Amino acid sequence: MKVTLLLALSLAAALAQAPSSRDRKGAVASPQERGKRAIDETLAALGGDRFLAVQDRTESGRAYSFYREQLSGLSLATIYTRYVKRPDPPVPGMLWVRERQSFGKNERNGAVLFADDKGYQITFRGARPVPQQTLDRYQDSTLHNVFYILRQRLGEPGLAFDHRGTDRIDNRPVEIVDISDADNHTVTVYLDHITKLPVRQLYVRRDPKTRERFEEVTLFSKYRDVGGGVQWPLDIQRLRNDEKIFEMYSETVEINQGLSQSLFVLPADMKVLPPAK
Repeated sequence: MKVTLLLALSLAAALAQAPSSRDRKGAVASPQERGKRAIDETLAALGGDRFLAVQDRTESGRAYSFYREQLSGLSLATIYTRYVKRPDPPVPGMLWVRERQSFGKNERNGAVLFADDKGYQITFRGARPVPQQTLDRYQDSTLHNVFYILRQRLGEPGLAFDHRGTDRIDNRPVEIVDISDADNHTVTVYLDHITKLPVRQLYVRRDPKTRERFEEVTLFSKYRDVGGGVQWPLDIQRLRNDEKIFEMYSETVEINQGLSQSLFVLPADMKVLPPAK
């Protein structure tokens, strides 16, 4: 009798947590409609129009790099991000963002700059173009980051959402949504059932030369209001083929600080070095 009661209670809890498969009029909703509804709820949880109005962001904290699950590097890091005005609708495959990653106390240990389809590693010696493989990987991972998709790619021709059901991650219920684009690239996003915020994303990419398969997983946690109701994760971890490769723990995150354009361009008098051999 007790076992039956426990099973009944468990079933009731599961049904209560499961998203409705019907729309507001009571009709059965398709996976695409449920996926779009889940993404709309996530956008609202992130701040809605205030999230979409974010022009720039500054994240400062500690960056950890790993090799074969062992800590291989630690640095103070500041990441500056500035969104570029996009066309409407967005052009598939194009990036509308600039980013500068600065490292070390007082940012004296150099920086990496990604802007306008170029990437540079900046030191006291000058600016050296990053390897093409590094630039390609940055562009690919940014284009398929759930926060970038929500900020810059909504309305893009061919962008589709597909609800794949529910699951549990770290003992919390999540909804699973596939976000696919016109090039058949898919990002699988896991959304906290209660907060609606992203807790995990999965993206599979292949090396353009070797066709080797890489499973890229990013984990998001410790969300905070970073201004005006906009939510952002302070802890971001990245794994490649189940091996942890990077973690950024932000102590501060600021938005809409009016970041200077000079942060995202090379100074006119800076020496541009030849690419590394």
